[in-house]
Amino acid sequence: MNTSLFEHYGGFAKISRVVSEFYDRMLDSPNLASYFENTNMRRLVDHQTKFIASLMGGPAEFSNEALERAHARLNIDQASFDEMVALLAETLEDFDFDDTDVKTLVSEMKSRSKFIITR
Repeated sequence: MNTSLFEHYGGFAKISRVVSEFYDRMLDSPNLASYFENTNMRRLVDHQTKFIASLMGGPAEFSNEALERAHARLNIDQASFDEMVALLAETLEDFDFDDTDVKTLVSEMKSRSKFIITR
């Protein structure tokens, strides 16, 4: 039986730590931090943990329409999206994700760019 990336990397417990570190890095970015002003970060990290878990074959599901609605007012540009993806890749690598799995998750994220980039 094939194990999903979600199961392979320890489920919600590890993914939550990865996502928390990922958001710490985004908040440290002069370019990205402003996107999170006045945001309940605990709630966002919880939500993003479920989203990343869904990309890894976990139990949560997210529609592209919901993704688009969530980002519509944020005015995200290509450069910010690219930086976010790079920080995600770096974070995954630092948590010892296999290179192939990092590429898979980056590809999954990039495939949703049209629902996230809004300018």
